[in-house]
Amino acid sequence: MNTAVILAAGLGSRLNKELMEKPKGFIEFDSQAIVIKSINKLKSIGITKIIIGVGYLSEYYEALEDNQTIFCVKNHLFSSTGSFFTLYNLSNHLKEDFLLLESDILYEKRALSVLLNQHKNDVILASGNTGSGDEVFIEVDDDNCLSSLSKSQNNLSNVYGELVGISKITLYTYQILCEWAEHNMKQAKKIHYEEALAEISDKKDIYVEKIEDLIWTEIDTEAHYKRAFEYIYPKLLKKEND
Repeated sequence: MNTAVILAAGLGSRLNKELMEKPKGFIEFDSQAIVIKSINKLKSIGITKIIIGVGYLSEYYEALEDNQTIFCVKNHLFSSTGSFFTLYNLSNHLKEDFLLLESDILYEKRALSVLLNQHKNDVILASGNTGSGDEVFIEVDDDNCLSSLSKSQNNLSNVYGELVGISKITLYTYQILCEWAEHNMKQAKKIHYEEALAEISDKKDIYVEKIEDLIWTEIDTEAHYKRAFEYIYPKLLKKEND
């Protein structure tokens, strides 16, 4: 697998004004943006093509384009659409299987290697309980394939793990997603990519790989940022330096 997609069009509206002056992917730890940390991890495992779906303050990401590895595709409807429409907007550019990542996550490099080494074709990465707040909980069937997901545990029959925001998607499954979108465009414009995956789970098995003790966090809120700065990032540094 040579290609990765980073979804990075969001407004970051739940962060404070200071943090919102840049896109969420440009929140820095040790003077380096988290999206740069992610790009470096992707390159280290052999990814040679990185497509960034951009929108809000897209010029920050566009400055990363290098005519070799990284290029951006803008979702011009970013302020009124969800992350799935940003992914759908890449349909003219995706011609192969790919890793799919959110732009606002800090994570261990092993998250990527576990996905690449999993023999299943389509895989969503899950973790154990983080208690971080704003979690997306995953329900699976008897074969550990995606059944449903929700931000409320009460909406699910069982909770297998929490959505990390890193997945492995085949071109075939992406084409199923795009076909679903074309028949359900009103809904497709409003939902997040993980909800779209749940929508097609009756047509295509999507395996859920769980790393119980994965060190990671998303940064969607000020509470997430504080937790990342005080707890997750120091723990991540210690793990990766051991």
